[in-house]
Amino acid sequence: MDRVIVGFHQDEQQHWVADLDCGHTRHVRHDPPWQNRAWVLTPEGRSQYIGSKLNCARCDESSTAADKSKD
Repeated sequence: MDRVIVGFHQDEQQHWVADLDCGHTRHVRHDPPWQNRAWVLTPEGRSQYIGSKLNCARCDESSTAADKSKD
């Protein structure tokens, strides 16, 4: 489920984490060649992504669990 990025913070290992409008978080690591997110390394790059959407796996899981409980 797509959610809006409202901010960023670093975890205990200094990896960047996006704060989503649903209250969940998602890591946004720059880890080439698997993930090329050089924008996360600078304040300017991160600020350009405020308001962008990311998939929230936790909301997806909640939605799937809710759908299954309706069956």
